[in-house]
Amino acid sequence: MLVRSHDDRVLFDLMQEKNLLRQYDYLLNSIDIGLSQGPGSFDKYFLWALNHIAVANISQFGGRFRNEPIYVGNHNPPHYKNVPDLIDRFISFVHENWFILTPTMLAAYGLWRLNWIHPFIEGNGRTARAVSYYLLCVRGGALLGGKKIIPELIRENREPYVKALIAADRKWDNGDFDLSEMESYLARLALQQASDENGV
Repeated sequence: MLVRSHDDRVLFDLMQEKNLLRQYDYLLNSIDIGLSQGPGSFDKYFLWALNHIAVANISQFGGRFRNEPIYVGNHNPPHYKNVPDLIDRFISFVHENWFILTPTMLAAYGLWRLNWIHPFIEGNGRTARAVSYYLLCVRGGALLGGKKIIPELIRENREPYVKALIAADRKWDNGDFDLSEMESYLARLALQQASDENGV
């Protein structure tokens, strides 16, 4: 069962919005589990579930790693045959650096690296933003308060998000691992979310 944007844009947009709400509910449950169980609860099954929920009824390949090339603007994601190994390394990095990196640095890594790998056919950005928020909250030890959560704030103003991704990509292409711009960006958004006077 699939809705295509060019057949019915209104229904397609409605499915996307409903998926985001369902993904947020699942994300909240996962944060509760993560706060209880620690870094070991972060695994590929969590990634698959986040992606599946994000693209339900708008993509037939949700929750499965891509088996074909994909192109994203000026970014050329890794070959699809490398995706499973890259995801294993991604998860291992998170586990190994859980108590070394700050919450914002770990969240910055999750947001950038998952976008860089682009492991899914559809919904990579939505999945990466949810993962980043999970890492920020669970590594930080609490669900961050505020009316609008960081993934929503990013969607409302994508320009600095894209700029931070490009900056990290350029550093990586030059042989450097530097997420300072992404970390600063997420720290600003976390402050914005937490300082929301209408927050819960």
